[in-house]
Amino acid sequence: MPYSTFDFTEEQVLMRDNVLGLMNRVLPPEKIAELDRERRFPREAYRALAENGWLSLPYDKAHGGMDASHKDLAVFIEALGYHHPGIRVSFMSTAVYGGLYLQNLGSDALKAELLTGMQDGSIRTAIAFSEPDSGSDAAGIRTRAVRDGDDWIISGQKVYVTNAHEADYLVVSTKTDPDAGRRGLSLFMVDTAQPGFEARPMDPLGSRSTLLNEVFFDDVRIPGNRLLGAVNGGWHGLMRGLNLERVLIAAAAAGGCIKIIEVAKNFVRDRQAFGKNLGEFQAVSHKFADMRMLMETARLVTYRTAAMLDAGEDAVTETAIAKVVATENNFKAADLGMQVMGAAGYVQGDMQRLFREARMGMIGGGTSEILRNVIASRMGI
Repeated sequence: MPYSTFDFTEEQVLMRDNVLGLMNRVLPPEKIAELDRERRFPREAYRALAENGWLSLPYDKAHGGMDASHKDLAVFIEALGYHHPGIRVSFMSTAVYGGLYLQNLGSDALKAELLTGMQDGSIRTAIAFSEPDSGSDAAGIRTRAVRDGDDWIISGQKVYVTNAHEADYLVVSTKTDPDAGRRGLSLFMVDTAQPGFEARPMDPLGSRSTLLNEVFFDDVRIPGNRLLGAVNGGWHGLMRGLNLERVLIAAAAAGGCIKIIEVAKNFVRDRQAFGKNLGEFQAVSHKFADMRMLMETARLVTYRTAAMLDAGEDAVTETAIAKVVATENNFKAADLGMQVMGAAGYVQGDMQRLFREARMGMIGGGTSEILRNVIASRMGI
């Protein structure tokens, strides 16, 4: 990736180059195409991340992790997003989402039971928040958790749950006080092997190696120590990780922009039309200029925001901006790349896959519309 490193440290450059080298070996282009075509989880690549210690990156040193900064994680996620969104999503599902919810909210006993497995790759997780009638409205869920002695009984349905069919545990948002709105939410770590649990893979446009799922809880019994945080304290837990989530989704989108430019350049390099190289036509070269501007803007806003978070600044507005700008730029770049390649991009190869993958960015992790509401609200409007 011959672009600005935004004052990356030597360690950050080595980290990026190491993980890209690893992914090039274990997840080459033909394997990516195979996984997308066959809708299979990137098991070998995920195992390689675990064996090389990368699943420990986000955790505190006290929990066996590397205590990575926001910028460290942005560098790492940009590299994975550049290589293949499927392995990036797989990493984040456990190491960033499930694992950090457990680290930050779980009991010592629960962390001792599960965190090591999350770091060595033997335990995979996912998060289950959205429901058929409540996506952006996280407080409007209907899934219930009812106390039964020392246990809890969970019943309800979740939807669009990434990797639920591959997960050993789900972080599930429930209503423990159905009349209290956001103050009645609780989070649980649910074992997917429990009777009454079912995951049904869906048929998404993209994300074919990390499928979305419908998830059903038919009186699933879980022990009381699977509660994450306090009873009815789930809203605070949900809000705690939003800044990190948003800046990492932005980093992934920035990585996607870089890959789109490379795929389009490789196509144009050997393409002739009307006796000229395709890139000599101003209509084509301007599209590359536009893609470069989209990519640079996505990266600028991502790394500026990561630096703010590492400095301890209040960056709620900035993380929302970063997520909106980077994901929308990623899709715009994919659209331009598709136009540059024409029918060749539409019917085969990497570009049509990158186009499909990019569309999810503006929906998952907070839609662009919801984040515009956040930005406007923070402006006092």
